[in-house]
Amino acid sequence: MSPHAGTAGLTPHTLAFVESPVQLLNVLEWAHLRAPRAEEAPGGGLTLVVLSPTDPMTRGQLRRMADLARDEGHTVRWEEARGGPAAPFQTIGGLTGLLRKADRIVMGDPFSRYVQLLLTITKARDLVVVDDGTATMEFVAQLASGERLVRWHRKGGRPGPRDLIFAPVSSVARRRLTPSTRRKVEVFSSMPIETTPEGVTITANAFAWTRATFGPPRITKGADMVGTSLVETGVVDNDRYLEAVATLAKTHGATRYFAHRRESTEKLHRLAVDTGLEIVRPDLPLELIARRGPIGRTILSFPSTVVHTLPLALVGTDVRVAVCDIDPAWLTENASPRAQGFLSGVTGTARDVHRLSAVTAA
Repeated sequence: MSPHAGTAGLTPHTLAFVESPVQLLNVLEWAHLRAPRAEEAPGGGLTLVVLSPTDPMTRGQLRRMADLARDEGHTVRWEEARGGPAAPFQTIGGLTGLLRKADRIVMGDPFSRYVQLLLTITKARDLVVVDDGTATMEFVAQLASGERLVRWHRKGGRPGPRDLIFAPVSSVARRRLTPSTRRKVEVFSSMPIETTPEGVTITANAFAWTRATFGPPRITKGADMVGTSLVETGVVDNDRYLEAVATLAKTHGATRYFAHRRESTEKLHRLAVDTGLEIVRPDLPLELIARRGPIGRTILSFPSTVVHTLPLALVGTDVRVAVCDIDPAWLTENASPRAQGFLSGVTGTARDVHRLSAVTAA
């Protein structure tokens, strides 16, 4: 790993905001693409601000990723952004000076209210959105159509009181994310972007930093499964999901289940008891876990970000990624009307994956 590969060539000063391990990984990928030569000296570089969440698993992964960012020569600023009622005011107040001085803002989640609020403060003329998983596809589509920014699994529902209160801030943030003669907007993504908003630059994320830094992995003969938070976000029924996992594991001989950081402890315990799968709580994003190995020759997944990212991270290996469709019968009554179409689109646009039909529960 090169100690300064990430900071060289990044002047004017860049300020990045991340709230998840995957966002931080993709900031590192973006910085690597901007300055891949290790022999260059560090410049004004990148200040990476972690707006820390509260759940322990996400915090643990973020701390590991922050260490990797420091190894690359970046400055990391950890903010307890949700550490109590006064935390947001303290965080924003402490960042105001940096926001006003920054020439470039990099963000991982344009749907985040925190990020949208920070966007109202900055005067940066160069904005970059790095991948936050499949939500990036929805962000670009909404930006192109002029819609308000709403996460896909909430779209179709009625705005709540907090949405209405925050609407003016969200509107300002959306205008800031619209390219103009005064402002450039780039989207750095491994996701399939079908419609490019006018003036937006799309840059492909090929996971070059991940492949240069880790692996190649040792490949085992069996299969591994990748968990999803579709139950926790209210999209898929819990019992139907557990039945589908059990059927897939039995059919394909899976032995390990890599839990999503948002999956509940209760659900994972039941999965372990009912299926016999070894539950693994990764300490890094799955792209890095898979690249380090050992990893199964087949990776089973439901529609999610990894069906796009894992084939890129594992280029040149013999690992096969297989994705199982979501049966409409699995959806909850509260799922967004767009859920089935969006999930089908995630699967249908994935490259270099083997597509499995929705399983029938045993």
